[in-house]
Amino acid sequence: MTDEPTPVTAEPPESPIRLSGTDHVTIIGSNEADTVAFYRDLLGMPLVLRQPNLDQPEVTHLFFDTGDGRILTFFVSDDRESDPRPQRTGVGAVHHLAFSVDPERFVETGEALEEAGHPYNEFDRGAFHSLYTRDHNGLVLELATDKYHVPDDRRAEVLATAQRIRVEDGADYVDDEHVERALEELGLEADPYELPDAPTGAGYD
Repeated sequence: MTDEPTPVTAEPPESPIRLSGTDHVTIIGSNEADTVAFYRDLLGMPLVLRQPNLDQPEVTHLFFDTGDGRILTFFVSDDRESDPRPQRTGVGAVHHLAFSVDPERFVETGEALEEAGHPYNEFDRGAFHSLYTRDHNGLVLELATDKYHVPDDRRAEVLATAQRIRVEDGADYVDDEHVERALEELGLEADPYELPDAPTGAGYD
């Protein structure tokens, strides 16, 4: 046992398995109508596949494209009522799901949530800017946007570099200047997007 913190790095570890990315995440949902209304009709995720659950054929398995080909799926049944009350989480449970939003559409995303009756909190999270809301079953969702353009294939490298700079500065959290300096160190443009001012603080609860 050691008191040394786990190293933070973008380099892949020496592990027996090497993953190539996220394929899908599956949620136990309520009914199809409410699930489609929220994830397709409000968040804009196309419903790309519907079929019986291979392990429980009386349950329907819905597949949504989250926007980049990565999939979010739900096990639903028409005899299940939606329950918007906050979920209780514990060890091994899902705390929240986070999805990306284009910076240019960030403000209208909040307006659409409000119009649809889904309250949200908005926070400046240092490395990114986020809205927090809940779906029709109380699952916390984060809709996040980058404060700077970060190429997808350099994201881990940028975050790990910002982490190193943060530690060197003695700061508790990564902030704008750490991301900006990381981008510059890695030879990437560090032009910030225009985003509204928002408080820092705890997430949606």
